[in-house]
Amino acid sequence: MIVIQAKLIFLNQQDKQIVLDLMRRWSSCMRFAYKRLLEGYDRNTLKRDLQGTFDLNSRYVDDAIMKAESALESVRELGNNPKKVIFGGKKLFKKLQKRHINGKAYKKLKNRWQEKRKGNLYSRGDKSKKGNLNTRIEAKENGTFLRINVGERKYVYSRIEAGYKKNKRREELLQEIAKSNIPYSVELKLKNGSMYAYFAIEEEYPKIKITKEKGVIAIDINAYPDNISWAETDEKGNLISYDKIPMPELASGNKDKKEYFRWQYAHKIVKIAKEKGKAIVIEDLEIKEKGKRRDFSGRKSRRIRHSFSYKSLLSKIKALAKREGIEVIEVNPSYTSIIGMLKYAPQYMITKDIAAAYVIARRGLSKEKKYQAII
Repeated sequence: MIVIQAKLIFLNQQDKQIVLDLMRRWSSCMRFAYKRLLEGYDRNTLKRDLQGTFDLNSRYVDDAIMKAESALESVRELGNNPKKVIFGGKKLFKKLQKRHINGKAYKKLKNRWQEKRKGNLYSRGDKSKKGNLNTRIEAKENGTFLRINVGERKYVYSRIEAGYKKNKRREELLQEIAKSNIPYSVELKLKNGSMYAYFAIEEEYPKIKITKEKGVIAIDINAYPDNISWAETDEKGNLISYDKIPMPELASGNKDKKEYFRWQYAHKIVKIAKEKGKAIVIEDLEIKEKGKRRDFSGRKSRRIRHSFSYKSLLSKIKALAKREGIEVIEVNPSYTSIIGMLKYAPQYMITKDIAAAYVIARRGLSKEKKYQAII
């Protein structure tokens, strides 16, 4: 998924107010659909009834129902009570209930909550409609514009600016999308009185060409010190080569700098795998290892749950590998460090971090048991 963020600049205040009213009605429609889904209403019934209630076309209503279904499913997966969902943010709502907040602070907080609650609009892309029917990118001589359907075949145009500082590459990419028939989704959000658009395009990946048939490259990311340990094996799980990639830039610096270097390190790992013609094995981010005390206090558990750099780096490796047609295998991270330290580190005279990467590699080849007894 490629997402491009841009700021919308309206030609006049009246056009902006028309779109704000559309966002308010769409947000209300989505909240209403959520409540009706809880009561057991089906999608087709809602789609038919909500068009007249909120004065929205069928596509806007269908997208609102889809977002409501997605929110309901997410709440249920987290194990929370779907009846206690507060649109606009529960934390902000609870702050508004505190009596000691008043005056300008209260007004500012209330505006934030109302923007998150009422300032939303989502429109899915459609290839048969040449990209997106309700919110369409149009490239003109005097700039790139977003054409917004506000009802009854009436449209409002707003200039698209890629962030506060105009980014030519982003604008060129949006113009390319406008000229093609690629389907793209558009989501509008209101923040501090300004309107932002998020354009999402599904990325098409090539077929997997490099698999674990000839072996794998496995990585183990270490927080202290910041480095990537990697190990290469053949198809039978025998250790062939290994090394470490220091990551001193991730120890300090601003957010943008760290993000830049995460991409650089992800490129290095994928380059190694591509040159050696082997799949990549990483740890499964979704598995929560509780640790010895069963309270998620283990070293690796803390790293997986709390280190944004760790998750972000692995996500980038997965994305880049898919673009290169390289298979990515995710394995259970349980006890990889312990097995590596006690079994393979003394056997091969390697560090415990490289030994952990070797365990991950063997687990990716199904040569290592999930919980291996060590004597």
